[in-house]
Amino acid sequence: MAFRRGFKSEAAGIAADVRSDLKAGLFGRLDPRALADFLDITVIDLSSLETDAPAIRHLLVTEPEVFSAVTVFAGRRRTIVHNDGHCAARQNSNICHELSHGLLQHPPTPAMDDRGCRIWNQDIEDEATWLAGCILVPEQAALATARGNWTIVQAAERFGVSEAMISYRINATGAAIRVRRAALAGRR
Repeated sequence: MAFRRGFKSEAAGIAADVRSDLKAGLFGRLDPRALADFLDITVIDLSSLETDAPAIRHLLVTEPEVFSAVTVFAGRRRTIVHNDGHCAARQNSNICHELSHGLLQHPPTPAMDDRGCRIWNQDIEDEATWLAGCILVPEQAALATARGNWTIVQAAERFGVSEAMISYRINATGAAIRVRRAALAGRR
């Protein structure tokens, strides 16, 4: 992940603003659906679509891992369709990832090329992933977890995310390393 200069600070600022607007603070759970409402972005559960359609049943039941969420545009209006066949923690991450595209004002792009191959911009996907992590688990929360305020399991429950997301944020922010260095410096 090679982000443009200043992106991580920008993302932290956006996350802080969003958490403040929704009164989640640094250590409270942020509900991505509440954020979607705040941003006036509709979120649609995949299961609410025509459930007897073989393709939807396939995505919900047979291979739910192949589809997480997508943002659909009607002009400038965004609507998120997400796979509610995933566990709640995964749904939170999926929805927040799509909301992050909106917060970062990523433009709409075609999903597929003329040959039916998926079009993928890794840079904007990485940006959305990073911002979603910042929104769901702020750096200060990752540090608090690394300091032992909560176990990984407790932090995952507290923030409504997976244990993998907590571990990702601890690693991505360097929280564990920073806590170890501070402990070593305190021993001197």
